[in-house]
Amino acid sequence: MFRDRADAAAALLERLDGFRDEDVVVLGLPRGGVPVAAAVAEGLDAPLDVIVVRKLGIPGQSEVAMGAIGEGGVRVVDHGIVRRARVSDRRFAEVERQEQQTLDRRVAQLRGDRAPEPLGGRTALIVDDGLATGATAEAACEVARARGARRVVLAVPVAPKDAAARVPSADALVAVEVPDWFMAVGQAYADFRQTTDEEVLELLEAARARRSGSA
Repeated sequence: MFRDRADAAAALLERLDGFRDEDVVVLGLPRGGVPVAAAVAEGLDAPLDVIVVRKLGIPGQSEVAMGAIGEGGVRVVDHGIVRRARVSDRRFAEVERQEQQTLDRRVAQLRGDRAPEPLGGRTALIVDDGLATGATAEAACEVARARGARRVVLAVPVAPKDAAARVPSADALVAVEVPDWFMAVGQAYADFRQTTDEEVLELLEAARARRSGSA
């Protein structure tokens, strides 16, 4: 078990040492993935950015993902879950419309008028604080691919045993802990308090300042 996200980031960074010699961009998934990604980016002396994605939760069971959306119109749908949950096209469209509005607001808040870090021909190292259903991670990988990433790697402190099958768009998956019994990402943390928007913005600004100072 990790003490907190900082402890998880330190453990994950040890698994990512081989990326020091690559042209890599570290991409955190807000909110909780950004503290982990920021520590990884600093450790690898790599640029930090975010990929904003939103889970599409089943109506009435929003914690269960029936898909996800991401920047640039990326859309991932788990048709099996949609069928089993008997979600109509109308209800699905309502959820997607609401989450798209939230995604647009989040992009404006976190990125403002700054362009995303260029990914063309580079390795996109997508970092979150853990992998659960894989829907948002899959959407993030597709966003990175659409932006021209040469290689897409998903790195998380904890993931289920079938994680690779849940994120087929990733070229590689790095996970520190793969427990036999997995119910939720939070089970791997002693302290899994929510990351705030203010913390995310501070981490992004600190990373930009670090890169500017070393340029």
